[in-house]
Amino acid sequence: MSYNGKDFAAIVAEAVADALGIDIEEAVPEATLLGDLDAESIDLLDVLFRIEKAADVKIKVSDIAELLQGGIPDEEFADENDIINEVGLAQLKRSLPQIDVDALAGKLTADEVLSLFTVKNLTDLVTERAAALAAAAA
Repeated sequence: MSYNGKDFAAIVAEAVADALGIDIEEAVPEATLLGDLDAESIDLLDVLFRIEKAADVKIKVSDIAELLQGGIPDEEFADENDIINEVGLAQLKRSLPQIDVDALAGKLTADEVLSLFTVKNLTDLVTERAAALAAAAA
């Protein structure tokens, strides 16, 4: 995926690999950042900083959270036990098309949502943000 001559897939993979101290071959699109690649929240900040430097696209952790939750209020996204409900799962499926909603139903907690976010999801977010910035500048 590229925009304005930048290969965002390569930029994201390199940022992930460098921040996590892994081989770039491990930063495959389907790898989850906090799950498969064992990133911690501080590592995610490092990844986002590296992407900003390389791609001129600023993404905050709160942007990822907003993408995942889609503006749905917490009380409508999860039940009183913090289990993601049907409304929340439908939103997650829109933002993370790779997830198996049936397998997660009744089990996924709010704290686990970010662990579903993949290298590809981040690449898509960077690409969309870059396109929006370019459109706004035009």
